Amino acid sequence: MMRSLFSGVSGLKTHQTRMDVIGNNIANVNTTAYKSSSMTFNALMSQTTKRASGPNALTGVGGTNARQIGLGVKAGAINTNITGQGSAQSTGNPFDIMITGEAFFVVNNGVSNYFTRDGSFYVDGAGNLAMTSTGYNVMGWQVDPDTQNIKKDTVTALRVMNQANMTYPPEATSQATIGGVIDSNDKDVSSPNGKSINLSFFDALGYQYTAKLVVKQSDNPHTFSLELDRILDSTGKDVRDLEGNTLNVKELVKFSDTLRGIDKTTKLGMDTTAYKWNGQTLETMDTPAVPLADLSQMFEANGELKALDTALTINDKDGNPITVGQALDNIAKVHGYEGSTDEFLKLGMKVETPNATTGGTDVTYVSMKTLLYNSTSNTDPQFPKLDATNSSVEMTAYVFDGVVVSYNPDTGVFDGLNGAGATNSTFNLNLSALGGNFSNITVDMSQSSNYDKKGTSTLGATSGDKGGLGAGRRLGEMIGLTIQDNGMIYATYDSGMTKLLGQIATAMFANASGLEKSGDNLYSATLNSGEFDGIGVDITADGGYMTSGQLEMSNVDLSSEFTEMITTQRGFQANSRIITVSDTLLEELTNLKR
Repeated sequence: MMRSLFSGVSGLKTHQTRMDVIGNNIANVNTTAYKSSSMTFNALMSQTTKRASGPNALTGVGGTNARQIGLGVKAGAINTNITGQGSAQSTGNPFDIMITGEAFFVVNNGVSNYFTRDGSFYVDGAGNLAMTSTGYNVMGWQVDPDTQNIKKDTVTALRVMNQANMTYPPEATSQATIGGVIDSNDKDVSSPNGKSINLSFFDALGYQYTAKLVVKQSDNPHTFSLELDRILDSTGKDVRDLEGNTLNVKELVKFSDTLRGIDKTTKLGMDTTAYKWNGQTLETMDTPAVPLADLSQMFEANGELKALDTALTINDKDGNPITVGQALDNIAKVHGYEGSTDEFLKLGMKVETPNATTGGTDVTYVSMKTLLYNSTSNTDPQFPKLDATNSSVEMTAYVFDGVVVSYNPDTGVFDGLNGAGATNSTFNLNLSALGGNFSNITVDMSQSSNYDKKGTSTLGATSGDKGGLGAGRRLGEMIGLTIQDNGMIYATYDSGMTKLLGQIATAMFANASGLEKSGDNLYSATLNSGEFDGIGVDITADGGYMTSGQLEMSNVDLSSEFTEMITTQRGFQANSRIITVSDTLLEELTNLKR
């Protein structure tokens, strides 16, 4: 009689344990990445009142089974559905990460490593990626400073927002591309000032500059000159050289020290009604007579022009000395280049000399500077003096320190630089004269062409090569973090760059169900789960992946839990009836003495 009482008691206790498991599951129905548990029952033990016997061949009596009376029930096992994938819950937070697969995040409290499926992370005050609930650091692999690739070694805390990662260093521009269509009928291209093209570039400190290039057409509609006119800083001011002087930009695109030119026929016509140069003096409406002997003051002994602000021994009508620059302005004005002294000084003459050795013709170019010097001293009679006796001098060459750009007259495609053929498609902007923060820029013109576009050219310059490399950049400020499906963390910067900061490591176990729950959605490794090697694995190794902006929900199935609750309740009731009925039987037994 007493056995049935204790069997009923064990049934009550075991069903109560099962109800505890069910209650815990339901309580954690909204716990991030919670894994539901289930319980199995085992018979407690049995009392054998008669052992089994075998059949007797001699007597012909058959065998009998053992007679055993069960003594109750016990909890057999409590299993965790740890491999059951929970549903995804979108949060929109880039630091919320969901694992799909059987891996676990590795977190550390400063002493020990723990494992979790709870991917609710944030960046703490030290810049470390950490759990929002406990503050434990998320562990992963760092970037090798030499290769800039992930180095899979012992996991360490992922400090993704340290000072070094908040900015991306600037880079000087080293490549540029000039592309588009240049139309020979474009009036800007055929004008004396040419068509302007702006190239924006950076120095090594991230400061931005603009190189103003000019394209001009020669007498050949398929040949053009490309010159560097000015370099401006971000405020629009002219860049100066290392000594603080105005930059000689012509030196920045020189291919050699040989003066070059393209055929650009023009005539220098003097306005003899307002200006005259009678061979001895230059007379204008605004200045007194300027003797040619005095104009020689503009030149050094070697024929080079003096600085433009050098004063001459000639005064204007107000008694102020005329400078070299003012004298050049007057001379340009006389020859029809009023307000365009720079263009006037870029003119020159093409001289062709028979070569007895080769039988061909040698071509040289004489600059306007040389012609002016000759006009003041007549040192070389083979060149004309720019005076009244040559009131209309034909200039058969346009002299410049730039690049000759040619296009195929039949197809309009790019045909090379400086007559070297299409294989020579690049030239250099030698920006080293600007200081140590600049890199020379290789400019590729192979993407340009010469077609009819109704008088409108689309030629333009962009930094970077055809693939965008070498464009340079300013200092970049971090504007966001992204986490890829393999756990790699990238920072994005407002300069358009990205930087690999690290990779979230994961742990995998031969028997994940053998992990021990440690509270706070954490698990600890046990002897039956397998040990963590301290390095971890890439989550993609077994086909798993991470999803940013989502969290894994609990895998508790409420319908199953309520069904289990019903059967558990009925089991508990039935066991309570066992105790009640046994008590009644005992009561009848004690009443026999009445």
